[in-house]
Amino acid sequence: MSIEVKFIDAKTLKNFMRDVFIGVGVPEEDAQIISDVLIAADLRGIDSHGVQRLKMYYDRIKEGIYEVKTKIDVIKDGPTTALLDGNCGMGHVIAHKAMKMAIEKAKKYGLGAVAVRNSTHFGIAGYYSLMAIKEGMIGLAVTNARPSIPPTFGVEPMLGTNPLTIGAPTDENFPFLIDCATSIIQRGKVESYSRIDKKLPENTVIDENGEFMIEASKVLEKMIERKAALLPLGGKGEDTSGYKGYGYATIVELLSAALQNGIYLRDTLGIVEVGQKRLKVGHFFLAINIDSFIGIESFKKTAGNIMRDLRNSPKEPNAKRIYTAGEKESMAEFERSEKGIPLNISLQNDIKIMQKELELDQYKFPF
Repeated sequence: MSIEVKFIDAKTLKNFMRDVFIGVGVPEEDAQIISDVLIAADLRGIDSHGVQRLKMYYDRIKEGIYEVKTKIDVIKDGPTTALLDGNCGMGHVIAHKAMKMAIEKAKKYGLGAVAVRNSTHFGIAGYYSLMAIKEGMIGLAVTNARPSIPPTFGVEPMLGTNPLTIGAPTDENFPFLIDCATSIIQRGKVESYSRIDKKLPENTVIDENGEFMIEASKVLEKMIERKAALLPLGGKGEDTSGYKGYGYATIVELLSAALQNGIYLRDTLGIVEVGQKRLKVGHFFLAINIDSFIGIESFKKTAGNIMRDLRNSPKEPNAKRIYTAGEKESMAEFERSEKGIPLNISLQNDIKIMQKELELDQYKFPF
């Protein structure tokens, strides 16, 4: 890494993020939830969704786009399902409550599903799947987002990067957890590349003429103008099955909008209500109680065997090893718990701005 990178203890960084949210009016209990979601991303090596997002939330709160005091309305509530309205509060808080409700329903009835409308960006989707996993369940979390992905053969961003995230416990010391966007790369990764002036991989982004782009800063500029689009999983056209990523992104949109009578596609760019811009999204959460099907230890053993068999299968020449989903994140969490969270110069500058404006002088950062 560059010598400009500084490593900050995870607990210190989490406390700083909590105090930033408290400083802009978020209740302390909610600020604890939000900072826990963000530091989980940083610890797991998902740099695009941790402290890198802090300034975005900070700015949106100051602009009145988000409501700092989250008010959650229960629109419908049945034995196994519920519909919530987040009233443009803090998405992490809304999502935390929603998955908690899904888990409680699954404990009683075997399955719990909760749909959410009028929420906001909720951080890494995998955090909420992990909530279910820790309770001995399979967890699924999806959300729609600002338009970034074009339909196959299209060039206009229409669908969000719409993560389709699911995880399950195993008998190993980490679960199976696939937590990723339905695009090849997501906006946060483009932002990360832009911060360190790194070129994007080939064949991941197209402009309004369908031509590939690799300059991250240019991509961000054109995305604002809706003249750049992140390609869906599978890539451009049908030759490499781009329609599969397009289809998965679309089902996430349906689960995040149609079940809720929520907003979708272009409207996720922002709507104006009573003179105030709002950036709304919807979510869907599912918890499956494994004990309702089979004993948890039996499930975990079979799941672990599947993971081990996959990792022990023949490797391609020169490959060091095979991984299963969630393993690298677990390794990153162990390493970063010891070493700290890496902050590039751009993030350091963001932190200094917020620290100065909120007078958080109790933090003595090495930059």
